[in-house]
Amino acid sequence: MGGVPLGQVMAGCVVLITADRRSAELGSALVRRGASVRHAPALSIVPHQHDEELVADTTSLIASPPDTVVVTTGIGFRGWIEAADAAGVADDLTSLLADARIVARGPKARGAIQAAGLQADWVAESETSAEILEALLTDGVAGQRIAIQHHGAGADGLDTELAAAGADVASLVVYRWGPPPDPEALAESVRAAARGEIDAVVFTSAPGASAWLGAAEVAGVAQPLLDRFSTGGLVAAAVGPVTAKPLRDRGIEPLVPERGRLGALVRTLVGHFEAAQTTAVATAAGALQVRSTVALLDGHVLPVSPTGLEVLRLLVGADGDVVTRGQVLDVLPGDSRDPHAAEVAVARLRDAAGCRSLVQTVVKRGYRLGLA
Repeated sequence: MGGVPLGQVMAGCVVLITADRRSAELGSALVRRGASVRHAPALSIVPHQHDEELVADTTSLIASPPDTVVVTTGIGFRGWIEAADAAGVADDLTSLLADARIVARGPKARGAIQAAGLQADWVAESETSAEILEALLTDGVAGQRIAIQHHGAGADGLDTELAAAGADVASLVVYRWGPPPDPEALAESVRAAARGEIDAVVFTSAPGASAWLGAAEVAGVAQPLLDRFSTGGLVAAAVGPVTAKPLRDRGIEPLVPERGRLGALVRTLVGHFEAAQTTAVATAAGALQVRSTVALLDGHVLPVSPTGLEVLRLLVGADGDVVTRGQVLDVLPGDSRDPHAAEVAVARLRDAAGCRSLVQTVVKRGYRLGLA
């Protein structure tokens, strides 16, 4: 059988990264596993160094210190300290934090607090805002001043819930979401996903997921995208349950790792495609997988042209039923209706597979995939 042996399970997979922050790190991890990566941020990030509102809110907090400070993200906390340092109030902020009760949402937030020479008084090991909310409400928050450091995705309802329970809440947003850095790249990404040119879309924030789905609506391809997600032809992967919510609200069930980490997200996506190997189409020539840019037969990339890939995709979609010569001609370039063109395309596909039994000829009817 022809082709190049593969050791990387995601070979031939095209993965779209919709994030701005840490996209290079995420892309490199996927490329190492054989994937091709496209990058189209759904939103941009307004850095904390240039966010005058954060500095103003920090100064206000120093003037009226809180009883409790909730730290929701490690990177956000570090950014807050850096912004305070740039504004010349880092020492005042550190003193404020040392006198307050510090609540951390998970180990990464706790690590950032420790790196600043401080200690978290309580850590939500589940890494959820819900656990923080339950703990604070159990202790009672009426009359308490509570500062919440969060990022551009919001505080997951902590602000409103604590305020409703009688707390005086101060929210500090370390970075804010702005428009996409390249609107046309974003629009093209949703169109490409709808056309079948992308195998998986990766999301790392709820606002980013919402913005990407919104771009699909604007481009008029929302329904084709939903259809591809529902059939499994397009896979969504979200870094955590908060990021997954806008997708689930639209009926899309994404892959979500047990731990909200980029490394865990990559492993979950790789695991999905490892499982896909065991559910590949069983043909007379071996296990067959058709991805957006390549086809794999028994773990080998078939040397087929884009035209051959479309013919193979047609045959796989028929699930063993007969495909007519006319249907084959429909997916070939040009407008030829010569049956010989269909015969040539099928012959080339058989040659690429190195096995004539992959595609069977049904006399006077057409062709079908040779299923095992």
